Amino acid sequence: MAVEKQKTGKHEQSEELVDVSVEQKLVALYTLQQIDSQIDRIRIIRGELPLEVQDLEDEIVGLETRVDNLDKEAKDLNNAIAEKKQAMKESEGLIKRYEEQQQNVRNNREYDSLSKEIEFQTLEIQLAEKRIREFSENLEELSEQIKGAKERLKERSADLDVKKSELQSIIEETEKDEDALLNKSKSNEKFIEDRLLVAYKRIRTNARNGLAVVQIERDACGGCFNKIPPQHQLDIRMHKKIIVCEYCGRILVDHEIAEHYSA
Repeated sequence: MAVEKQKTGKHEQSEELVDVSVEQKLVALYTLQQIDSQIDRIRIIRGELPLEVQDLEDEIVGLETRVDNLDKEAKDLNNAIAEKKQAMKESEGLIKRYEEQQQNVRNNREYDSLSKEIEFQTLEIQLAEKRIREFSENLEELSEQIKGAKERLKERSADLDVKKSELQSIIEETEKDEDALLNKSKSNEKFIEDRLLVAYKRIRTNARNGLAVVQIERDACGGCFNKIPPQHQLDIRMHKKIIVCEYCGRILVDHEIAEHYSA
């Protein structure tokens, strides 16, 4: 009888150790989830700003390219206007020379030939004037486009400076917190057996919100919100084994475990 009592006592002690062990695992898993969720939040906040900075940098590069192209186009138009004005001067010089030659012609044929040359140079001048007007109108329109692009570039450059400053500030503020949380996460992983840790990380990777361990809320899974059968809820409260949601595969804990972490 004494031997049986001794065996019974050992068995009860063994059961108690198993219960404590499972509960500790659940607490460690839930604690690890809370730490990793804090790290996720830090990375989400910081993760949006680099994308905004990159978008602004890309936009600025595009605006700079546009301004350069518009400036080149404006320069080409100015050169074209200068060439036409030079051509007009040359035509005016030729007209003056032909008119002087007309004063010394020996026959009507030479006079008519010079008249045709004068008429041709006059048409060249008129064509050059028309081209100059067209180029000038295009240049005026280009000037407005350049002004608008440069104003936009200035605005976006100012926005970029602000975003870079915000990003740098957040990085400086969160790096220390993130490093501390990462160290805390690594330390907490030591209390979790490899099999559970691998499962935890796999679930976190597959879960959209990164939640692998969730609390029961209103008789439902805190991850997928599907109802949990009463018997499963009882098993979860008993802390005798690790229970996962039959719908989403997340590890489930009760309010007691959640409060244990909070405490």
